[in-house]
Order: sequence, then structure tokens, then C-alpha cells
Amino acid sequence: MLYFRNREQAGRQLSLELVKYSSQNPVVFGIPRGGVPVAFEVARSLNVPVNVLVTQKLGVPGHEELPFGAIAEDDARFVDSDVVRSARVSPGESEMVIRAAVLKVAQRARLYRKGKPLPSLRNRTVVLVDDGIAAGAEVRAAILSLRKMAPRQLIVAAPAISESTFDVLRPQVDKLVTLHATMPFLTTGHIYEKYPEVEDEEVLSLLKISENFPYRAVPDELPPAA
Repeated sequence: MLYFRNREQAGRQLSLELVKYSSQNPVVFGIPRGGVPVAFEVARSLNVPVNVLVTQKLGVPGHEELPFGAIAEDDARFVDSDVVRSARVSPGESEMVIRAAVLKVAQRARLYRKGKPLPSLRNRTVVLVDDGIAAGAEVRAAILSLRKMAPRQLIVAAPAISESTFDVLRPQVDKLVTLHATMPFLTTGHIYEKYPEVEDEEVLSLLKISENFPYRAVPDELPPAA
């Protein structure tokens, strides 16, 4: 199952489904780290900067690769009670994991935004982008966070979303946009030919570059007068 060469190609293809929102001056968010390169391409096509909304999975103690939920900025939390019950996560263990995740989210938000607050979203069109949605815990936490800020319209977009998760997310947002939603997949890496780790330095670089969207030529780059 390989749908895309890399995140950049996926972002450009996804942009074709979202460019119609450019007239609404949307606010575009990427979920770091992997969602930011995809969101960067979307933001470029919409002529707006890319923002980040930091999330963190909540891993079952001893089996951290299995998430029992996620948190996002503004202390928004999604907890999957079925996983908590089946994995026998105690209230004490849950609270310990959540406390550590809250600290990590705050730390990464400071790194990426340099202390700046999230932009105002009231009555705005918001586009939340990830590089793929398998189980969807982090996206569900992000949706809860963004809903607190009263956007006019909340759009979630990803190059591929697993079939079961698509059905879960669809009623939670105003629009759910994807290029593939017909197959189950366990991890986002399964949909890419190349899926390198995205480092903080790349996220910071893309955020900096996107501050200049829409691109405007500087005087030295302007064509000569006729």
C-alpha cells in the first residue's frame, strides 16, 4: 500500500482538494511534526502561513506504542475508554502519563511559536492537516482544542485516512477531506514510499518560510520595466 512518494507530493495533491477555500482566508494548522510538511504545501496553495497545533499521544504504560488517547494544546484531551479498559490502565497510571504529556506539549509549543499564542480562530475557516490518519487519537484531541476557539468552519484534511477512522471523524467536523479512505492501515508510514523522521529544525524552517506566504517578489527579483 503505497499511495505517495513523500509528504511533499502528498501535500501538493491534497492542496488540489482544498484550494477552493483560498477565498476564505483560512487558518491552516499542521500537526507536528509529520503533518507540517503536508500542511506547508496546503498553506502555500491557499496563500496563507502555516501554523502548528501541538498534540501528544498517551501511550499505555509498558506498551507506549499503543495509544489510549491524546492531548492537544489548551489541555484538550481525548481518552479512548475501550483501550483504557482492555489494557487495564489504572487511574493513577493514566494521570501520570497525562501529566508528562501536558509538559511535553507546552515545551514543544514554546519551541515552535517562540512564546506567541495561537491565532484567534473565532468565525474563521480552519484547516487542520496531518500526514495521514490511522487510529486518529491526536486528530481527535486537536479537534476538541480547535472547537474551543469557535471557528466558523473546521476542516480536517489528510492524504489518507483509514476507513474506520474516517467514519468516526466525519460527524465531528464540518468537512473531512482525503484522497484515500477505502483501506485500513496500521501506521501512516504504510502509505508513503519515503517516510523519514521530521525533525524540529525542519518544522521551524517551514514555519519561517511560510511567514512570507503569499509570496511577493522583492525589488531585485522584479522583471525589468518594458
